[in-house]
Amino acid sequence: MAVSITENAAKQIKKQLSKRGKGLGLKLGVKKSGCSGFAYTLDYADQLNADDVVFEQFDVKVITSTADLAVIDGIELDYRKEGINEAFKFNNPKVTGTCGCGESFSV
Repeated sequence: MAVSITENAAKQIKKQLSKRGKGLGLKLGVKKSGCSGFAYTLDYADQLNADDVVFEQFDVKVITSTADLAVIDGIELDYRKEGINEAFKFNNPKVTGTCGCGESFSV
């Protein structure tokens, strides 16, 4: 089971943690949401829970719970700037469908 991040995502995570002044890494998860079933969640991780799994690349940690890993296993977290927009992008090979508004997905 794995979660990978691109170099661009790592740079952005480092930037945000530095600006915040603390944090172990980025917490990546999912929640039930929308018409397709799931939505991604991003938060800062200040501590590790007993059921957390840590993935590290480019000196950055991405943390997820074992429960969420079943849905996001194999995901690549990217960060892209497109014109004036910039955001994290989730390249998840398990996604089988998305809703019309793009807020939720199914596996």
